[in-house]
Amino acid sequence: MLVLEGLRKEYKNLTAVDEISFSVEPGKIFGLLGPNGAGKTTTIRMILNIIKPSSGTITYNGEIINHAFDKLTGYLPEERGLYKKSKVIDIIVYFGQLKGLSKIEAISNAQLWLKKLEIEDLKERKSGELSKGNQQKIQFIIATLHNPEVLILDEPFTGFDPVNQQLIKNIIVSLAQQGKIIILSTHQMDTAEKLCKQIFLINKGKEVLSGSIAEIKKKYASNTVRIEYENASDKISALPGVVQADVFNNYAEVQLENNIAPEQFLKTIINQISLKGFSIIEPSLNKIFIDEIKKDFDN
Repeated sequence: MLVLEGLRKEYKNLTAVDEISFSVEPGKIFGLLGPNGAGKTTTIRMILNIIKPSSGTITYNGEIINHAFDKLTGYLPEERGLYKKSKVIDIIVYFGQLKGLSKIEAISNAQLWLKKLEIEDLKERKSGELSKGNQQKIQFIIATLHNPEVLILDEPFTGFDPVNQQLIKNIIVSLAQQGKIIILSTHQMDTAEKLCKQIFLINKGKEVLSGSIAEIKKKYASNTVRIEYENASDKISALPGVVQADVFNNYAEVQLENNIAPEQFLKTIINQISLKGFSIIEPSLNKIFIDEIKKDFDN
């Protein structure tokens, strides 16, 4: 388990990370979320042992992280970091050797990953000649080549079309199933919602909210339902128990009074309108993210 406790990073005129704590279990995809400048990158660099915290601790399996931990981590940065004039295979092998692989191991692993990501025909090409998506695939291979126990992915889907996004998502899920610790930092809230079991939202260096996706959605539930109907749009706002209704051609999103259960509302309206569908709306992670960050900036 990876555990951050009371982590703080101070610079001369700035506190970049302010007393944050969270833990990530093996086999879980953990979302580290926040707007630009929130402290995510500083937190990642401390986990990677690139910079030292001003106070607080980072432990892995009960021990303070050290240089031995470096070989257990893989990192996909948001920015591109490939040598444009070097061949793809040479770049991958070089970074693999930096993480402790022999040249033979690095070449063998590279061949497997190039095939898995459907770009084995590019291994002799110079990286600067590749599309953004294929460059991102190379960086993903570099992050995973040495079979790390802890994998940190910063905006891993940048530059990918929908087909390749799905390919990478499937691989990330597979790595989690193998027992890896995976930290995912992304602005794509829909992706985080689908992939992550737990999230930690940071802003201005401080924790805004954290916990499991299910717990957070339950906490921010707004007692809202979606009803689909035929020719009843003029009746929706006047229905008993309705606080607010966003009415469209053949459906409406309806916020109910707190003391009105959705099933109670359904019983009330079922004989009043020609009902085609009824469902409870959970707040999206994207809406929760936006609402909380707005609230935080207003304070």
